[in-house]
Amino acid sequence: MPPCPAPAPQTPQGACVAGHFGELLQGRLGPGGPLALITLPCPVLGVRASWRPGGGFGLWQGARPVLSRGQVARLWQAVRGEAPRGRLRLVAGMPPGGGAGASTAALLAVLRCAAGGAMAPGDEAALCLALEGASDPLMAPRPERVLWAPRAGQVLAALPPLPALEVVGGFAGPGRRTDPADLGFADISDLLADWVRAPGRGRLAALASESARRNHALRGGPDPAPVLALGRDLGAMGVVAAHTGTALGLIFAPGQVPAGAAAALRGLGLAQVVRFRAGGRA
Repeated sequence: MPPCPAPAPQTPQGACVAGHFGELLQGRLGPGGPLALITLPCPVLGVRASWRPGGGFGLWQGARPVLSRGQVARLWQAVRGEAPRGRLRLVAGMPPGGGAGASTAALLAVLRCAAGGAMAPGDEAALCLALEGASDPLMAPRPERVLWAPRAGQVLAALPPLPALEVVGGFAGPGRRTDPADLGFADISDLLADWVRAPGRGRLAALASESARRNHALRGGPDPAPVLALGRDLGAMGVVAAHTGTALGLIFAPGQVPAGAAAALRGLGLAQVVRFRAGGRA
C-alpha cells in the first residue's frame, strides 16, 4: 500500500490516515500514575478507506481485517445519526495488533468518510475511545509532540520537537491487540523528565531503548535485545518498540542507515521491514 500523502486528503468518498511505529516511551507516570506514551509517527504505514453510497451495507477488508462490522456501524451511527448504506473498503498497510496504530487509523479513516472530512481532534479521540476503550494520538496534527493518555484519549502535556530520525524496522511474530484494561506497564517518570529537557537525538534514542527494555522485562513480548545488539554493529543510536504489539526497529541519525540494515533485520526474523523518517520539523 502506498504511503498516505501529507497532508492526506479526506473526502466523503475516501480518507487515508497514517499510523505509527511503536512508542518512543510508554509507561506509568509514577507507581500509581496514569498510563502515558510518546508515539513515533510512521508515514509509510497507514489505512485507506473508500466509501461508495448504495443500498444495504457491505464491508471489505481483505486478508487483514481491522474493524468489525459492528464497530463500523456504531461509528457511522455516532457520526451521521443513521446506519451505513453503501460499500466500505478498508485497506491496512500494517498488521493488526502489530503496535502500528491499525485500529485507531481505521476508525479515523471511517469516521472521516462518514463526516466528509476531519473533525476536531478531541471529538475524533472521544469517538475512538468510546468504540475501543483506548486510542493512539493519530488525530493530533503532530502526534509526536504530545504526551498522550491512551486510556483517556487526552493530551497530558505538549512536548519539544522531535529531532530528525531515520528508522528501519519490522514486526516480530503474530499481532497482540491492546487490552484497554491493561495498565501493567513500567514506571517511566524518570525517562519522561529527561525527555522534556529536549536532549539530543542520541539521548532520546537511549531513552526509547530503556523504555522498551523496562517494559519487555515486565510484560514480555518480542525481545528488543537482539535488535539492539544488531544496532550496535550497524551504528544505530537505539531501538524503538511497540509496548503492546510486535513492532521493533532501529533508530539512526539521518543519512546513517547502512545498506544492509533491512536485510539484517529480516535475518532476525522481522517481517514487513520498512524504512522512514520522522521528526526534524518546527
